[in-house]
Amino acid sequence: MKISRRNFLWISGAVITGSLALKLGLTPEEKVVSKDLRIQYAESSTTICPFCGVGCGIICYVEDGKVVGTEGDPDHPINEGALCSKGSALYNMAYVYDEKGVPQINPRRLTQVLYRAPYATDWEVKDWDWALETIAQRIKKTRDTTFEKTDSDGVTVNRSKALAWLGSAMCNNEENYLFHKLAKALGIINIDHCARL
Repeated sequence: MKISRRNFLWISGAVITGSLALKLGLTPEEKVVSKDLRIQYAESSTTICPFCGVGCGIICYVEDGKVVGTEGDPDHPINEGALCSKGSALYNMAYVYDEKGVPQINPRRLTQVLYRAPYATDWEVKDWDWALETIAQRIKKTRDTTFEKTDSDGVTVNRSKALAWLGSAMCNNEENYLFHKLAKALGIINIDHCARL
């Protein structure tokens, strides 16, 4: 029997594929048993990756108020489901793994407001209402004391050089637009974004 070169390659490929399948244990009579997924009963919500200014979409899986998994959003127009190494490790912002590989809440993650008074050495725990009120008062006081209506040449400038604004990669375009309008309304001219840093 004469075997052509094409038939020889086809038979060789079939034999190699079959032997690899047997070696790896993929026989036809075996049934594949699926394990329960960690995200099986979780609710999903979309968010933006907080690490840089690209704005990749992330799907967060939440169960009983806790994040149980994250992955790239395939419907997002920027990353189309792909994530860099930082975005892929987003789950580890809240959780770390113990020696047995079980996720535990990250003990270094801040979950409350810490305040250190000027010249103090210790941190105090404060509530969010106090923090927001204090920040608002300090912004208003700084703006009121440093606001310039005109410069030295008499040109109207309406600005405050003592304040600065840093945008967030965790916000979408519409949110950053509104924050930019707020910063301009306060007279802030030192405006930047974390994606440039």
